[in-house]
Order: sequence, then C-alpha cells, then structure tokens
Amino acid sequence: MPQGPNLNQLMKQAQQMQAEMAKAQEQLKEEIVEASAGGGMVKVTMTGDMQLREIKIDPEAIDPEDPELLQDMVTAAVSEAIRSAQDLAASRMGGIAGLGGGGGLPGLPGM
Repeated sequence: MPQGPNLNQLMKQAQQMQAEMAKAQEQLKEEIVEASAGGGMVKVTMTGDMQLREIKIDPEAIDPEDPELLQDMVTAAVSEAIRSAQDLAASRMGGIAGLGGGGGLPGLPGM
C-alpha cells in the first residue's frame, strides 16, 4: 500500500514558506519604485508594499489654463508606480511560493 505524504514534513515546509513570505513582505517596505509621466514632469516614488512616498511636480507642468493635463500626468505616474510595485511584490512573493513571479497570492495587495 503506498504511503501518503508526511504531514509533519508538509507542515514544516508550510511554516518555513510562511516565515520567508513574512520576511519578504517586510523587505518590500524598504524597496522603492519610481515612475514618471509627462516626460518626467511628474515623478512618483512608492515602496514595494505600495505606500506612496512622494510626488514631485515640475513647476513647468502647472498650467492654470489646463489643470486637467496635470491631473492626467499625476494619475498616469501613480498608476505606473502601482504597477511597478505590484510587479516587484509578485516577483518576490512568487519566487518564494514557487509561482514563478506572476501567479498571484490572495490577501496581498495587487496579487
């Protein structure tokens, strides 16, 4: 009769993976992604755990006659920073979980 998987071994592996994922999540808080829009007129800095750190706006981007353009540039830069942070998190977490960097993990932002 074939023997089933060793439950103790599986639990140990799951706990190890959980610890590695918690460590990776903490490290993401320290990693920074940057994005820009409007040829660099709007720059956004965000952490790997998707905390917005900074928005820099070149004074030349401020046109009182066209506030929508600035709004669009800020939106584009923030959206790109979010995508970059999600990609970074997916690569870190996916590697730990053996998902190859794009499998998605429930309960994690953007995954």
